[in-house]
Amino acid sequence: MASINKKKKSLIEKYTQEKLRNKAMKLGVTLKSPETVFLSADTKFGKNITIHPYVMIGQKVKIGSDVEILPFSHIENATLEKNVRVGPFSRIRPGSFLSKGSRVGNFVEVKKSRVGENSKIPHLSYVGDTSIGKNANIGAGTITCNYDGKKKNKTKILDGAFIGSNTALVAPVKIGKGSIVGAGSVITKNVKDKSLALTRANQIEVKNYKRK
Repeated sequence: MASINKKKKSLIEKYTQEKLRNKAMKLGVTLKSPETVFLSADTKFGKNITIHPYVMIGQKVKIGSDVEILPFSHIENATLEKNVRVGPFSRIRPGSFLSKGSRVGNFVEVKKSRVGENSKIPHLSYVGDTSIGKNANIGAGTITCNYDGKKKNKTKILDGAFIGSNTALVAPVKIGKGSIVGAGSVITKNVKDKSLALTRANQIEVKNYKRK
């Protein structure tokens, strides 16, 4: 009996997904490989949207016009404004807002955060409980350390900031407008506007070194 119910449930889900895919395509959404895309009944679509294979869209998602979602991306309870590009291999978690022209790329996770207009998180980053302004660039390997073991803390990255690769931003912390954070830094204090913040150990070189 359990196997029969499981099979019935699977068939219902398959039929439901086919209906949702057909409805989306009638609205003008381009599904590159429809059978690999999973949608929700409450998804709101704009115009000229392209969704690549192996994408899952959960509940409460709004997608604006001219948006492209690349393969193996998972989006739930989030808003994507006009001209946003997500993926491949991106996870957009609940409470996220991707503003017009923003980019979220390979192996990036965004949770309960706002990404400002034309800001970029190209690859290999975790951004949680964060507000990012306009035209900011978040380098590869950047993480916002938002959880201290008891509560979630917020990070603010203002307009035009540049965060170097492999940086840890320990919240609560604010990165000022037009500021630069050097690669490999651990930032625990606020950074003023148009400043360079850098925390890095000195490089040591031993000439003519031989193993003992």
